[in-house]
Formats: sequence, structure tokens, C-alpha cells
Amino acid sequence: MADNTKTKSKAWDVGRLPDLTGRTAVVTGANSGIGLTASAALAGAGAHVVFAVRDLERGRKAAATVPGSTEVRRLDLADLSSVREFADGWQGRPLDLLINNAGVMMLPQQRTADGFEMQFGTNHLGHFALTNLLLPYVTDRVVTLASGMHRMFGTRIRFEDLDFASGYDPNRAYAQSKLANLLFTLELQRRLAETGSPVRALAAHPGYAATNLQSHAGNPVVRAFMKIGNRVFAQDDRAGALPTLYAATQDLPGASYVGPDGLGEVRGAPTLVGRSAAASDVDVARRLWTVSEELTGVSWPLGAGEPAAGRRATTAGQVAATEN
Repeated sequence: MADNTKTKSKAWDVGRLPDLTGRTAVVTGANSGIGLTASAALAGAGAHVVFAVRDLERGRKAAATVPGSTEVRRLDLADLSSVREFADGWQGRPLDLLINNAGVMMLPQQRTADGFEMQFGTNHLGHFALTNLLLPYVTDRVVTLASGMHRMFGTRIRFEDLDFASGYDPNRAYAQSKLANLLFTLELQRRLAETGSPVRALAAHPGYAATNLQSHAGNPVVRAFMKIGNRVFAQDDRAGALPTLYAATQDLPGASYVGPDGLGEVRGAPTLVGRSAAASDVDVARRLWTVSEELTGVSWPLGAGEPAAGRRATTAGQVAATEN
């Protein structure tokens, strides 16, 4: 998709969510920010929302603020044993929506429990493993949160040094993890289509949204700059959650990328947006998938011609609304 290609969404907002009664959604990082706002909107539309969070106490407090059907389960994306435990505990329940929302941003150099650079390990590898482990139960779609930062610094996937062991740069490491999110979505959709699955993979980004994600930045100067930006330029988390909700509930093609329709995709109503050439490279997407399987020990769970469990509902509770 070309960078300047956009499809207007007629100022779509939460009031246009379809009826989600009877649907189940898992939202990673649902205890704050965009994850909490999106979870509240989904529950308000009738969905049963599973808060997949690292801190159970914080997750329970957040869920208690949300009217509707919720549950809280522990998930630490920076620890593959936790990811496997979460998936093992799913026990074959149908899962309509998997929203890969959680993430860390511009951290000082750190490692996950499995030894990966923290941003790549959490934002990409953790969600890669979770998605593949849950995919046999997904009935409708997987939405993964990316970022406009995937375009910055001439970002590419550093296959020769994924962990930035040589010359760590928190900004470039974050940008790589967000590029990986888009390439993951691209290859996931290709594989789903190849198997004949009705499940769709989509990506979204919130634009510049004022959330606590920016507080993760290790550099105090960067944190101060972002604090000012949050006050002056950013939209709130309610507006920032709209691209996620749009991608999760509207009838969009697989591999679609949703973001704000305003200048520079910083703020605005959700619409289809473009991505960088690097994020559209199918060969790199396939290579990243192979490497991710090797690093996580988690493989593609669906054989050729074997659809995911279940089919998209055709009742009034259908997640993919046709309204645009």
C-alpha cells in the first residue's frame, strides 16, 4: 500500500461499535492507557474482555473500573514461560479477538527472561509466541499495535544483531520492534489466507496519544520532551484507542493498517493508512517469521488447508461490521 493511500472513515467513533454480545476478546496490557480504554469500549459493546496483564493486582483494579463482563489473567510477554502458561490455561475456549496491545518504549538496555533485547522481545517475540499458541482458538481476527516510529531512522530488521548488542540505541530498538509488528501482521495474513482460514490479521497505531508508555523512556530529557508533547500535541487515550477498535470491529481486508487521518497521522479519526517500504517487504516478513520461530521455539500451528477453530459468526453479534 502506498504511503499516501488513505480511505476516510467518516469520523468513526466508539458510538459506532457493533453489538459484541457473546464475543470474547483478549487484550494484552489492558490495565492502563489505550489497552484499558479499548477494553472498556469492547466490554461496553457486550464483549467478554480478558485483561492479559503482568501485574494481577493492577489488572484487577483496572477491570473493576470497567462495566461489563471481564476477567483478569497474568501474562508477562517478556517471559516465554509466562506466555506458554497463559496459552495452556486457555483450555480450548473460542477466542474472537486477540488484541496485541502491550508494549514497552525506548527503555535503557535490558533483557527479557529469555535473554532478548527487551523491546524486541516484548513487543514482537512475546506477541509472536502468544498469537501462534492461541491461533487454533481464534475465530475472527488478530490486531497488533504498531507505531509511526516504524518509519524512523531508516529502520530495518537487524538480522545480524537483533538485540543491538553492538551499539544499543533505545529509539532504534523501539522502531525495529514496531517494524517487526507490521511484518509479523503481513506474514500472518499470508499464512492465514494460504490455509483458507477466515481469520484476519490487522495492525493499528494510535498516532501521538498521551499514555504512560512514554514514561518508559530511559533518557530523562526524552521523558521531559514527551511530557510537553503529551500536553501540546497528543490526543487522549480515548482517541488513541479508536484505530485499535476500528481494526478490531470493522470489515477490513487482511493485513490492513489503521491509524489517525490527521496531518502526519498524529491525531484524528481512524482510517486506513500506508506503511513504509520496509514494512511491506514480503521476503523480509517471511525471514523474520522463521527467525522468530527459532528464537521462541513456537511454530505455525495450522497446517495447509486447515482453518482455525470455528468460523466468523453471521449473527447480529458479528464482530466485523459492514458500516464504514
